[in-house]
Amino acid sequence: MEPEEPGEAAWGRRDGGSLGGRGLLELAVASGVVAWATWAVLLMPGFRRVPLRLQVPYQPSGPRQVANALELLRGRTGKTVDLGSGDGRLVVEAYKQGLRPAVGYELNPWLLYLSNYRAWKAGYHGKVSFLKKDLWKVNLSDCYNVIVFLAPSVKPPLATKLLAELPDEARVVAGRFPFPSWTPTSTLGQGLEQVWAYDMKEVRRAAQSRAEGSPV
Repeated sequence: MEPEEPGEAAWGRRDGGSLGGRGLLELAVASGVVAWATWAVLLMPGFRRVPLRLQVPYQPSGPRQVANALELLRGRTGKTVDLGSGDGRLVVEAYKQGLRPAVGYELNPWLLYLSNYRAWKAGYHGKVSFLKKDLWKVNLSDCYNVIVFLAPSVKPPLATKLLAELPDEARVVAGRFPFPSWTPTSTLGQGLEQVWAYDMKEVRRAAQSRAEGSPV
């Protein structure tokens, strides 16, 4: 056997041949198919009945985001919900921290399966709940801790819903993006790991003050 020529890329070979332009093209096409299949199977099913402007793509929360969100709920009690709970990690960690009952609302059936598997793996199967419900149609009047890791486009309509339904004692924790018209009670972290806490009693008081001070 002749020695391999210097500089020949071993990683680009298969059965002695180089990957070549055609191989690169096939690899790119295959990657695109995988990405499309992931969207079609994991993400699309939960969006079909939701108006486009209210759709929220799945983006898992990082460990520090989860820790920061739950730190702003530490010591609190009452029903805790994650609106658009994704793979369930925030709900499981909330239950572990003592926030009970802990409930996640998610439309995507595949993410619900993943959430229940995560709960089972953590030993919390049957102790936390993941419900296939549209967060826009759920009544939140009995919720005291609300976790919101959603896109900026849905924050204004969601703020209206939360103001109308949550009790004064409720606290809302937003991750990734704040509510644009609310002043947070506290905040933690920086950049993508930053989270904001809003106490509904203070939010309502500020809204009332603005309404009273605005010209008729």
